[in-house]
Amino acid sequence: MTTVLIVDDASFMRGSLKFIIETAGYTVVGEAKEGKEAVEIYKKIKPDVVTLDILMDGMDGMTALANIKKLNPAAKVIMITALGQEEKQNEARALGANGYIRKPFKQDEIVKELKRVVGSK
Repeated sequence: MTTVLIVDDASFMRGSLKFIIETAGYTVVGEAKEGKEAVEIYKKIKPDVVTLDILMDGMDGMTALANIKKLNPAAKVIMITALGQEEKQNEARALGANGYIRKPFKQDEIVKELKRVVGSK
């Protein structure tokens, strides 16, 4: 059973992601509204995958990604953002992001990226 932590400052986005991820057969084990909370939850539950919004109040996704990778260099993190900026994608990859999804996303894009990052179930 693959476990997922969803991090997004918008509750409707967390709800939408949770629905898509659970419908695809994964288990959502936690949700966070910002990066600091995400890092704390990650420490406690060590999910298999983290979906991480880049732009959030408080600690942003890039800082949270760096902190999660410090805790576990093998952590699997998929960045999600409304920005289609090449530089953010490259910056996220440099920090160790395993995947990247742009909003607005389609259900099949999320599932495809999860499968790619996790490896086939």
